[in-house]
Amino acid sequence: MAGAKKGDKVTIDFTGTLEDGTVFDSTLEHDECETDDCCEDDECGCGETGPMELVIGEGEFFEQIEEALVGMAPGDKKTITIPAVDAFGDYDEEKVFSVAREQVPEDIEPHVGQELELTGEDDETMVVTVVAVNDEFITLDANHPLAGEDVTYEFQLVEIL
Repeated sequence: MAGAKKGDKVTIDFTGTLEDGTVFDSTLEHDECETDDCCEDDECGCGETGPMELVIGEGEFFEQIEEALVGMAPGDKKTITIPAVDAFGDYDEEKVFSVAREQVPEDIEPHVGQELELTGEDDETMVVTVVAVNDEFITLDANHPLAGEDVTYEFQLVEIL
């Protein structure tokens, strides 16, 4: 059977892990989540199983993985480590900032770990994570939660469509 080539629509299964082995994303079915409430927020990926469909070279997934798929045949597996700068970016201290407590709408009771969506004057939105709360200020982090992390993907070409 011919190998996959740029422009082919394929399906892949993958598992993404951090350096310490923590699984942060996967198309494979999990027996259980790492925390009891992870599937409640639909962010962990444990409710989403089944191969991912993509067109090689269209930039639908990490470029390194799409390039590695070229030449693979269904059933072939590879593992790729993507450096932080190419994955979710380096961690940028300048993306951590504080806002006065009175600037937060009264119906929001912020807590550490909470994600909020901010809308700027230009109607652009930004997702931030609350990293500290006190009576006067709320400290927010606009970095991607995986910024600064090298990520490893183990993936298998399931099918060339």
